[in-house]
Amino acid sequence: MKADAVFPFEQAAWPALLVDAEGAICHCNAAAVAAFGDLCQQASNVSSLWSPENSYTAADVLAQAELAAALLPLRLVTRNSSPTAYLASLCPVPFQGRKLFLLQLLPREAAPEPKNQAAETSTWQKQRLDCALQLARTVSLDFNNALTSILGHASHILSKIEPEHPWRPSLLEIEKSAARAADISNDLGAFSRQEKESRAQTSGNLNSVLQHCLEFFQKNPGPESISWSLRLEHSPYAARFDELKMQQVFIRIVENSVQALPPGQGRIILSTRNLELSQATQDRAVSLAPGAYVCAEVSDNGYGIKEDVMPRIFEPFFTTKRDKKHRGLGLPWVYGIVTNHGGGVAVSSEPGQGTSVRIYLPAEKRTAKHNGIPIGELSGSETILMVDDEDFLLTMGQTILSGHGYRVLTANSGPKALDLLHRSESSVDLLLADLVMPAMSGRELIEQAERVSPSIRVLCTSGYVWPAHQLNERPYLQKPFTAQELLLKVKQTLMVQE
Repeated sequence: MKADAVFPFEQAAWPALLVDAEGAICHCNAAAVAAFGDLCQQASNVSSLWSPENSYTAADVLAQAELAAALLPLRLVTRNSSPTAYLASLCPVPFQGRKLFLLQLLPREAAPEPKNQAAETSTWQKQRLDCALQLARTVSLDFNNALTSILGHASHILSKIEPEHPWRPSLLEIEKSAARAADISNDLGAFSRQEKESRAQTSGNLNSVLQHCLEFFQKNPGPESISWSLRLEHSPYAARFDELKMQQVFIRIVENSVQALPPGQGRIILSTRNLELSQATQDRAVSLAPGAYVCAEVSDNGYGIKEDVMPRIFEPFFTTKRDKKHRGLGLPWVYGIVTNHGGGVAVSSEPGQGTSVRIYLPAEKRTAKHNGIPIGELSGSETILMVDDEDFLLTMGQTILSGHGYRVLTANSGPKALDLLHRSESSVDLLLADLVMPAMSGRELIEQAERVSPSIRVLCTSGYVWPAHQLNERPYLQKPFTAQELLLKVKQTLMVQE
């Protein structure tokens, strides 16, 4: 079939061309022939139309169109050899089994014209940044899926083998490396989001966070014995926070304390207390307005912080540690997370006398619900339907959940999941659904599943970071996650009352 028999822009009033990935012209409409004459011949290259006044090459533009449709200003040489300004639209189109690109050229008089060459360059740079952001989002999502499988399997095996097992050190290194890669992936994801999105901040109990932190370190003890003490407020105020981020905050603080302890006689105290301030109060550099707060404190009897170092502890990339893996981002990261929650971080220390780090979060004067679940009580017997378009993640989830007593059904698409819901001999207690899937999204699946089974509990998961308002307060598990994080979130979701 001839191209001119199917080319829909043949009679368009503006020039339109079909080109291949190398820029070879496959077809031009009548307006293009009228504008460019002999330069617009089949088998010619679009670069022959290119004006040297453009700040980017034809190859640059085609590479951009491989990632996403482009709309940008161009100057092309017409049949009278004069450069003419166009607003160019370039997008990929399938044609007779080939991947071609449709180039449409609108005279610049028909569109707002940038005032100068700098404006044209700025437009092109924005187009390239948009493509980079989209690419970063895609890479981050795929990377998180792979890391979820690695972290899940590694942490699952670590929870099963004996402390003296010869493979345990290697598994710990795998888990640490995967966790480091997860940090990189999250940074890439943060770069890809032009708006500052945040995970859902729900009303929580800081006692539970400190309990989980203590369990983590007791389960993964350091080289030296440490005396741990947990002193928790009996009825702590409720504070709004991102639970997983706050867990990471205290893990980083405690890691610093562990590294500062004297050999064989280290002591760490984790505590919480309620505060009700009737007037403005100052704690080191933290200014607290009147109101209710919950304070969580980590104290140690370590070497302490030198007086000349104290003013720089929140300074990015500043570190007194000689190990190259320490980049000086621990406390600055803690400071950023806490202040983004509307709270403050106060640090007091005396050389040789230890260090105390206090986290203040605004709170409501009501007792927080206790949602802490001991790590040893994460098993269950309920039926879970896990849905993800990545089969290796389904294998990982089934291995972990079934190993803790759950009956697990898996589906790699929304339609298959709905079919399982209809055919399942027993009721499904929990739907664990990835939000980003082809054909049927996780949200569409959830809506239809709740019509089929109104009492079903739902746990969402994704490699993207979703704004709270888009989740409708549903439980959410961010990829990548460990086996313990999966089990904990599943147990918490199943415990929620109707």
